[in-house]
Amino acid sequence: MKPIKTKNFDMKTMIADYMENGFLDNIIDMFKHNKSLYEYVGDLLTDERMRVRLGISALIETLKVEDSENIPKAIPYILPLLKNQNPVSRGDAAYLLGVIGRRDAVPFLNKMAKDEDANVRIIAKEAIEEIKSNLQSL
Repeated sequence: MKPIKTKNFDMKTMIADYMENGFLDNIIDMFKHNKSLYEYVGDLLTDERMRVRLGISALIETLKVEDSENIPKAIPYILPLLKNQNPVSRGDAAYLLGVIGRRDAVPFLNKMAKDEDANVRIIAKEAIEEIKSNLQSL
């Protein structure tokens, strides 16, 4: 008997598989039309496939421009990654918070600027600077 997959698991798997196969434009359109998909950003950012993780960064960078009013919906799903045991996941999460550019992410990034991993510290500091720079240019 096959295990039953939930609808949510199927959607997340489909997005990851599309991302791995380079269908970023399709995924961008999906996110623009279905705001609930932002809940998958955190899980997808920890996918074992490099193309998926890079694709999520490209997705957030694009949606920051094309769906700026909804991009903050990803934040609650990114924040838990700041405590992930994998420094790559922590760094990726800090980077995405910088891209999203919300001032309320700065306190979390300030904690990451003291991370045990030097790369995470650098990424967090750069994210803080990006947020501050974008806020000053408004």
